[in-house]
Amino acid sequence: MRANEGGQARPARSSRPAGAGAEGRPGVEESAEVMLTFEDNRLASLLFGHYDQNLAHMERRLGVTANANGNRVTLRGSPVATGQARRVLESLYERVRDGTELSLGDVDGAIQETAFQGSLFPAAAEEPAAPARMPSFEGIATRRRGLVKARNAAQDAYIRALRQYELVFANGPAGTGKTWLAVGHAVSLLEQGVVDRLILSRPAVEAGERLGFLPGDMREKIDPYLRPIYDALYDFMEARHVERGLQTGMIEIAPLAFMRGRTLQGSVVLLDEAQNTTSMQMKMFLTRLGEGSRMIVNGDPTQIDLPPGQRSGLIEAWRILDGVEGIGRVTFGDADVVRHDLVRRIVRAYDDSSRAQGQAQGQGAP
Repeated sequence: MRANEGGQARPARSSRPAGAGAEGRPGVEESAEVMLTFEDNRLASLLFGHYDQNLAHMERRLGVTANANGNRVTLRGSPVATGQARRVLESLYERVRDGTELSLGDVDGAIQETAFQGSLFPAAAEEPAAPARMPSFEGIATRRRGLVKARNAAQDAYIRALRQYELVFANGPAGTGKTWLAVGHAVSLLEQGVVDRLILSRPAVEAGERLGFLPGDMREKIDPYLRPIYDALYDFMEARHVERGLQTGMIEIAPLAFMRGRTLQGSVVLLDEAQNTTSMQMKMFLTRLGEGSRMIVNGDPTQIDLPPGQRSGLIEAWRILDGVEGIGRVTFGDADVVRHDLVRRIVRAYDDSSRAQGQAQGQGAP
C-alpha cells in the first residue's frame, strides 16, 4: 500500500479481520486491521508526535492500538474505531503538511470532527475518500496563527454564530475556548478591515479576594483583571502590533464601568466574564451597540463572584433575550472543555455535585 501523489495516506482498502472475530463465531467481537503509509517520513514523524504521543493519545480516546514503524502505522480495533482513527490521521496529516504544529488538543479536535462527520454521514464515513466531501469544523484565520479550527461541535457552532450574528452570547464552563476564540474572531475582523477598533472589557470583580487599591494608571489598574484577554491577543497578534494598537486606540482595554454614555460604532466589542455583571450593567453594555459593530458576551454562570443576593446580568439577559431576532446563543458543556483532560473531569464533578445538592434540597433533605 502506498500514499497518493499529494501525500494523502491511502489506507488498505479492505481491512482484514484479526483474531477469532474473523471466523464469524457468535459472541466474539469483530476486529479489523488498517495500515496507513505516508509519503514523507519527516511529516509522518511530526504527525505521530514526540515518542508517538499523538498516537498514544488517539489510542486512549478511541480504544484502538496504533503501532508506528517509520512512515507506516498499523491500526487495530473494532471496524468503527479503526475507521475513525484512519480519518483522524488523514486529517491531521493534511494539517501537518500545511505547516500546522500539532498538539494533543488538535488530536482531540480531529477526533471530535470525524465523529461529527460520521454522525452526519454514517454510511459515507466508511469510504476512504469520503472525508474530503464531508463538512468540516469552521476555523478562524489570523496572520500570526494562520487557520485555527474548532475542536468540537460547540466551538464550531460558536464560530458560525460569530460570523452570522451581530450580538452573540456564549454560556459555559471555563476551558471551553469562549474567550480565546472570541479574541481570535475579533482580531480576524480587525485584520480584514470589517471593523476599525477592537474593544475588550471585563467587570472588575475579584474572585472571592480583596486586592485593595492597585497602583498605576487606569490600564495598569485593570490589567490583572484582563490578563486572559491579553494572553489571547498575543496568541493571535504579533506583540509589536498589539502595543501599537493599544497606543493608537485601535485596541482599547476598558473596564465595564467606563462604557456608560458611549455609542460604539465600527467596532468589535468583547465582554468577558459577563456572569459578574449586574442587571443594570448588562443592559447598559448591550445598548452601546452602534452601526457596523459586533458584540460578543461570554460568561460562566457557575462562577459568579457578585455579592450574595445580587442578580447576574448574564443570566437575566439570557432569559429576557431568548428568541430575539438577530441574537446568537451558544451553550457549552463540560464535554466541550479543551484544556487538560483533568479540567473536564473537575468541571463534571462540580456539576454533578451541584445537581445532587439541588435534588436533595428539592426533596427537603437537611
